Amino acid sequence: MLLPETKEREYRFKLALRMGLPIFALIIALISNTLITTYESLDSIFYIESILLIAFSIYFIFYIIYSGFAVRITDETSKTFTREYLYKYLKKEIKNNSDYTLILISIDNLNDINNLYGLKNGDKVLRRVVSWVNEYLEDKDIKNFPVGHIKGGDFIIGLKGNKNTYNIILELLCLKSNGFKVDDMEVNISGAITDTAFSNQLDYLIENLFEAQNKTRHLKNSFKEEDINPNELESFVINAIDQKKFLVMGQDVFENKESAIKECLVKLKTPDNKIIHQKSYMKVINRLGLMSEYDFMILEKNIAECSLLSEQIFALTISPTSLRNQNFLVKTKELINANPKVKNKIMFMLAETEYYSQINRYNSTLKSLREMGVLIAIDRLGSIHTSFLYLRDLEIDVVRFDSLYSKDMQKKEYESTIDGFNVMAHKKGVKTWIKMLENEENVKLAGELNIDYLQGNFLASLEKIYET
Repeated sequence: MLLPETKEREYRFKLALRMGLPIFALIIALISNTLITTYESLDSIFYIESILLIAFSIYFIFYIIYSGFAVRITDETSKTFTREYLYKYLKKEIKNNSDYTLILISIDNLNDINNLYGLKNGDKVLRRVVSWVNEYLEDKDIKNFPVGHIKGGDFIIGLKGNKNTYNIILELLCLKSNGFKVDDMEVNISGAITDTAFSNQLDYLIENLFEAQNKTRHLKNSFKEEDINPNELESFVINAIDQKKFLVMGQDVFENKESAIKECLVKLKTPDNKIIHQKSYMKVINRLGLMSEYDFMILEKNIAECSLLSEQIFALTISPTSLRNQNFLVKTKELINANPKVKNKIMFMLAETEYYSQINRYNSTLKSLREMGVLIAIDRLGSIHTSFLYLRDLEIDVVRFDSLYSKDMQKKEYESTIDGFNVMAHKKGVKTWIKMLENEENVKLAGELNIDYLQGNFLASLEKIYET
């Protein structure tokens, strides 16, 4: 017998004993009282009945305890139905409803969350996602629906009716989930849908859900952005940095309806020109200690290719650890001094989760760069606590709000928060920047709030600047 099984038996026995003691005590007290008060008139049958009563009480208590553990309908972590109970429930629902729909909701990066933030945070993400999906569907007047945990980050929801009723709802749910976070953890959510028009057999329906999801993911990554074997990823990243093989995408940022900044987004390339997404390669770069080499490669190429050809400011994400690396800082200053035309046309965007304690030294470094014409921006204000502290303690030029606020900025509490951020920054002489503006209403509201820089797909789409 395995140790967990042994411990489970011990736990059940102790629980049964704790529950049984009051009952045993009551029975023994009643028997003792009867013996004391009516000892002489008791028949022998009384003793037999007393023994049987105690024996059946013990059996009944243990039976209830063990039966309770054997039958479990909810998953302990996510608080949804277990897979076994969900299958049983759905089979009955499909049998009683000719039109029935199944929806698959998946947390695509749960494994990464578990590795980066720990299993407890992974469990928290499972619960929060289920709660968020439940609230979303209840807002659509869909209530009391079965939802179960199938495996990993995969949940299945059962709904009465055909899938045409729920197609748009699922699409909006997936769209709204872009940028969804639990605390500071980014959560990638995807979904798929099928119904009994495909089959009335539950196993076939669930297989169809996972096949449909794989097709959706393939289409989503159709821009040569493919899954790469983890064993090969490290060598691909090293090769891309060594050979300077990457793609730079850009999006215009507007000030007073004029394009003032172009944010640069970088993707590395494999030897056969497949794209490695930033979420994949950044972990490898950090692990290999190549961040300074990577940052300098992008900065050097950007100055050579872009900044001399445009009046826009080119905004690059630079790791704060690179700026605090003396070799990187010296090479950066030499590069800028050799290209005086880039003065006031390069912006370094900084973000980190841990506050750098030697703040005076950090401020001195940034000040020396600013004197050379490099603009400094702090990213993700309102999401990570260091952004508030750096706005307070550092001399910077721009601060950008976290996308969490821009998506729902029409909510009164978010509008007030953004307005507060904006006033706080402006009083320090720092310009403000908001991204992910996806509709005219949000663009108009951002203008009314007097935010300096506006960015989003409604204003300008992402475009390729150059590749090497």
